[in-house]
Amino acid sequence: MELIADLHLHSKYAGACSERLVLSAMAQTAQAKGIGLIATGDFTHPLWLKEIKSTLEGEAGIYTIKGGGPDTKFVIGAEVCTIYRDAGSQSQKMGMFSTDGSVKKIHHVMLAPDLETAEQVCKELARYGDVAMDGRPILKMSASELVERVMGINSRNVVFPAHLWTPWFGVLGAFSGLNSIEEAYEDQARHIFAVDMGLSSDPPMNWRVSKLDRYTLLGTSDAHSLQKMGRKATIFDISNKLSYDSLVAAMKGQKIKKTVDFYPEEGKYHYDGHRKCKISFTPSQAKKYNNICPVCRKKLTVGVLHRVEELADRSEGYKPSDRPGFVHMVPLLEIIAHVTKKGIGTDYVNNAYNLLVKRFGTEFNVLLHADAVEIEETFRGLGKAIENVRSGHVNVIPGYDGVFGQIDIFRERPYVPKGSGQQSMSDYIGK
Repeated sequence: MELIADLHLHSKYAGACSERLVLSAMAQTAQAKGIGLIATGDFTHPLWLKEIKSTLEGEAGIYTIKGGGPDTKFVIGAEVCTIYRDAGSQSQKMGMFSTDGSVKKIHHVMLAPDLETAEQVCKELARYGDVAMDGRPILKMSASELVERVMGINSRNVVFPAHLWTPWFGVLGAFSGLNSIEEAYEDQARHIFAVDMGLSSDPPMNWRVSKLDRYTLLGTSDAHSLQKMGRKATIFDISNKLSYDSLVAAMKGQKIKKTVDFYPEEGKYHYDGHRKCKISFTPSQAKKYNNICPVCRKKLTVGVLHRVEELADRSEGYKPSDRPGFVHMVPLLEIIAHVTKKGIGTDYVNNAYNLLVKRFGTEFNVLLHADAVEIEETFRGLGKAIENVRSGHVNVIPGYDGVFGQIDIFRERPYVPKGSGQQSMSDYIGK
């Protein structure tokens, strides 16, 4: 069974997240996108856990909305941040971009097999921080201690690093002071079998680091709003009936058909740079300046590409024979906005999105499977745009230091309707 899953997203209780991130809306959005399984996110927050318990029902660790509605499946999930001081000799082992080596800040994703276990995890982690303050709580404990406590509650729990390469909070980020999963999780690394690649890296970048060969590479959205759900996703091959255990078995066995990935240049930490001074550098350019901003003389935020190159022991373009495939994709709303040159949050773009979903079934059907000619017949200009995205014929100005990259889907001029007045939907809809 092919299953599109997004295992890392947030609720309305997490900082900088949309108030519309409630379970019913998440289920409806996932259905429109074609995502069969999503994580609840934020189960460590007591109010959100209460909503989960009152809204969802299920068995075998897979849940749906009570009383009918969208058939979207949920798994109980959350993200936490561990912050701890390392008094050892880590500074001697760190890469060139690390801080003083004493403080480690790491984000982790957790999955729980049932609500009872989630409740126990929430109660245990409340000893290390205020879990009611934010959907992604800050815990004063080490990464290894987190895994030890969570796995001690239930050995079926899952923990894996969130956005692996993010400079500030990724396990292998430029400022983490860590150079491997084993260094981060110590004796508890035996429980880690998957990693979240994050938006600024894709499988080919991760394949360059042989230490990651044993880990399943997951594509997840880390969505802070409904429209961002599924911007990265994982397509699993589940041989048995879907359950929490069959999902975990697929993760452990790397039974993945492919990941649906951002163009990594679109991620907001792909290149090195300094947002305040509008400085963006390739790794080689940054090295020429000793990773110092030439404008203000402060340290650059060293991006994911630079960090991957530092840890890589394989050349660019290395392709293993036994790893799942991947496809680069751009969310449909963004493509429509690009084609029509209208704002992504406008009624016009949303109406066009709904038209296409109604015609082809789901967003992922449009992006991955629908015939480009039929797409073009339905919405003029979009077929060519989808073809370009699928084939990689796009231009991207890479993101840096918290600034998302900018993508140009057309190498040639995009379709522009005749006339200089306000565009109408009839300019694009096929006849």
